[in-house]
Amino acid sequence: MSADQIDPQAKRAAARQSRIPLPHGRYRLKLLRLVSGPLSRLQNRNPPSVGATEPLTIPGPGDLDARLYTPAGDPPFPTVVFFHGGGFVLGSVETHDWLCRHLTRESGCAVLSVEYRLAPEHPFPAAVEDAYAAVEWAADATDALGGTGRIAVAGDSAGGNLAAVAALMAAERDGPEIAHQALLYPGIGVDPEQESVREHGGTVLSRADIEWFSEAYYRSDIHRRNPYADPINAGDLSGVAPATVVTAGFDPLRDGGKAYAEKLVADGVSTRYENYPGMVHGFMTMQGVDRAREAIAAVGDDLADAFDA
Repeated sequence: MSADQIDPQAKRAAARQSRIPLPHGRYRLKLLRLVSGPLSRLQNRNPPSVGATEPLTIPGPGDLDARLYTPAGDPPFPTVVFFHGGGFVLGSVETHDWLCRHLTRESGCAVLSVEYRLAPEHPFPAAVEDAYAAVEWAADATDALGGTGRIAVAGDSAGGNLAAVAALMAAERDGPEIAHQALLYPGIGVDPEQESVREHGGTVLSRADIEWFSEAYYRSDIHRRNPYADPINAGDLSGVAPATVVTAGFDPLRDGGKAYAEKLVADGVSTRYENYPGMVHGFMTMQGVDRAREAIAAVGDDLADAFDA
């Protein structure tokens, strides 16, 4: 595919993002973390309205900051536990505020956006421990969340990996019942020899970016092969929650996400897979991209349907 086929709105949004290069070093990483929240708030001057937002603290291996978005109307609401992307080293509730607000509106669910410990200071399995602790807490915290006790998981990029891992852990450990998992261009099953990496490395994410994030998070090849680090390595997914998997045509992570969707289907998991051909990595967080809104609405419908089933 030619870069000329990238959706013009996505191309403009990606160009704006590229003005702030991803960090390949600890000093630049700390600086980018400091400015990412204020930059996100500046870009999101007129955030989509929801019923209410509330800061929360989730007990875990360490207390986890979170933000609860509730839709208009009277509780209780089912809860979507959401994990932000950022290569396991970046991201926060602020960077994904726009997406979580729209997901709340489109699904009619409460969305609990969770911050987890970040690499390289906290490599695998810290983020996994935090993600699963948040899922266990959300399943029981009906009073704090105004919830029904029914939960789903969702996340984008690295957060999509964590959502999938949380669903896998819940199935294997007889943990909370998860109604659905929504995996948005997840960081799963990525291989440098995949066609999507070879052809589209450099579109939003370069091959060097992918390797740097991987080194920061996994630290060793042994960890990379752990199913809780990358669920593509799981032997059997048959007990995990039904899934939605979204990929983007010009995303280096596309083929890994598609392979995971195919593995879910092969193991008998009800799965809706959709690839957005003209889109790039991270497109569902990009304001001003019409197809981002379309994709969020479709995922919102999937979540609503899962809780209605």
